[in-house]
Formats: sequence, C-alpha cells, structure tokens
Amino acid sequence: MGLIQAVKGAVGGVLADQWKDFYTVPNGLPSTAALFAAVPRGTNAGRGSNTSGSSHIISNGSKIVVPEGYGLLLMQDGAITAFVAEAGGYEWRSDDLNSQSVFAGDGIVTPLIKQSWERFKFGGQPGAQQAAFFVSLKELPDNRFGTQSEIYWDDAFLNTQVGAVTRGSYTLKIEDPILFVKNFVPAAYLQPGKVFDFTDMDNAAANQLFNEVVSSLAPAFSLYSNDPAKGNRITKLQQDSLGFAQSLSAAVEHGYQWKSDRGLAIVKTAIVSIEYDANTRELLKTVQRADALAGSRGNSNLQASVAQGIQSAGENGGAAGLMGIGMASGMMGVGNLQQPATPAAAPVDDTVAKLKKAKEMLDLGLITQADYDAAKAKALGL
Repeated sequence: MGLIQAVKGAVGGVLADQWKDFYTVPNGLPSTAALFAAVPRGTNAGRGSNTSGSSHIISNGSKIVVPEGYGLLLMQDGAITAFVAEAGGYEWRSDDLNSQSVFAGDGIVTPLIKQSWERFKFGGQPGAQQAAFFVSLKELPDNRFGTQSEIYWDDAFLNTQVGAVTRGSYTLKIEDPILFVKNFVPAAYLQPGKVFDFTDMDNAAANQLFNEVVSSLAPAFSLYSNDPAKGNRITKLQQDSLGFAQSLSAAVEHGYQWKSDRGLAIVKTAIVSIEYDANTRELLKTVQRADALAGSRGNSNLQASVAQGIQSAGENGGAAGLMGIGMASGMMGVGNLQQPATPAAAPVDDTVAKLKKAKEMLDLGLITQADYDAAKAKALGL
C-alpha cells in the first residue's frame, strides 16, 4: 500500500511540476518588511490551474518578477546560489533534476521518467529544496530606540559629563543581503509565508538589534558632541539627522559589527525628544546666556547697562555715585567701550584753589562782591 501511494505521489507531483510558475511579491506586506519568500501565482482573475505544484520546487522556465527597491536571493538545498539586485523579470534555470520541465525544452523522458523514479525513492516527494526570497534594498523606517533612565557621556564643549533621557527612531538599510541572510536571519524566516520585519515585537533577532542600539546611544552622543566638525554642540542633535546617524552607526559598528558581520547600516535618525538631567540643564542655560552676550551684541548690551547705571547714580547719589560708577566701569573694562568724546572736566583741586583765592581777596577788600561773583561763575563754568 505504501509503495502504491508513493508511486501516485511521485507521478502526480511530477506532472504538476511540469507547469511553469509565475513568482512575485506576496500581498499585504508591511512597509517595514525586510525579507520574505517569493510566492507563485497559480491563478489570476479566475484563470489558471497551476495550483498543485510541489513546495520548494521551481520549474525551469518559471518567471520571477523583481520590483523596484528589492533584490532576489535564490537558494538550492539551503545554500544561496545567486543574487539579483536589479528590477525586472527573470527566468529560473536549474540543472537539478526536480526542476526540469517538458515545457522548458528539457525533453520528455528526463522530466517525467527520471523525476518519477527519483521522487519514488523519497516516498513520493521531491528530494531537493529550492526557494526564492525578496530582500528589501530600501531604507526601512520606524525602527525605534529609547532609554528609561539617563545615559551619560563626556562632553568636550561643556567640559564635563552630561546626561539625558532620549527616544527616537532610525531608518535601517540592508547593504549586504548575503551577509544578512547567512549571519543574522533565523532559519524559521527562510520559509514560505514568513516575513522578517525589524519592527515585529515577536522577532527575537529584531529585539536584539534594539538592545544593541540602546547600548550604543551613549558612545554615539559622545562621538557627536566631541567631534570638532560638529561644533561640539549637543544642542544640534535634533537638527542633524544625518550627522547623528553617522555617529550612531559608527558606535553600533564599533560595538557590534553590524555592517561587517550582518550587512546592516543605520542611515537616518529622528530624535523625538531629549530630556537633559538637572545639572546639564543649568549648564546649557549658562551657555545660552554666554552666547547671547557674545560679540557686538554683548558690547552693546554692556554699554546700555553702564549708561543706565550712570544715569541712576547721577539721580540718586550725585557726584559720589558717579565716582562709584566710574570706578566700577574701570574694573569691568568698560573703558575700552566706544563712547562719544567729551571735553575733559577741569580738575576739582584747581577750581577749589581759585575760589579760595578769590574769597581771600574779597575779605581783604582787594575786589568787590561783583568781582568775586564773576570769578566764582567762571570757575564753576556757570
């Protein structure tokens, strides 16, 4: 009985596998799908009857359509045999006995008789496994990162350690599909109907990438803020998606060899929020004030402040107040500020001496009261 079933299975499978297949992208794929098997289209709008072909067998002459933005990986018995990176329609050709077809010019005897005998030895099923997989060559979006507590790094501009809680996302690109499949994709995803998605929370491999990115954030912040080409400013992070992506990619590569071992690279980042700790916030406020008072703006602001202080002193403290402001201005270096030129005032001692001499002459009767008043007015500049 077993032999009869094996013969029926072998002959039936061989006849069904003579039809050429038409492979393409499955329906309903998420935009974040990275790797998935090509699926045969047995029917189209009610037409077609190629629905009984064996799984993992692609008949010679079958056509595979590769859309823009995707690559095609071909596999035979678990090994990668070819890779195509350009969009277009391709024809499958294989020397394997199970792929031969009467419709592909492989003759009649070989595809039917030899395949039937070969499959009979395996209980009626094919003794080979062939597969075609699409690999996304686009930027894959919506890969999230975030920290639950502060991370810390040394900052060259602030000259101290700073800390922050941050979250955001990045785009990921598969730069070497062969490395990616060989070294990173679990075997469970190299099956029809399976989709490898970096954003799938049930994907243990994707979760590993998330943990590695979070572990690389502190080194990435340090690389960015300590790079003189970036101006050493952490405040530029949220405006420089490409610059920080390069720092994050470099940190990930240094720690986990994404590109060299797995064929993966981070392309762009978007920092949704970054909340600095209390000490860092105070330091940033100081930096902001220093920036606001730098250059010509600071010079103008200082001049206005001194002028206002002189006016207030003149109103409230008279000459003593003015002398105090003058001393303070000299200590602050205000003497270097550009001020309108004014005539030098007469020395106070000289004025007092002249008035004293004129008073003595009045008391001796040498001059009149009118003469004294005129000398007084001239000395005081009245």
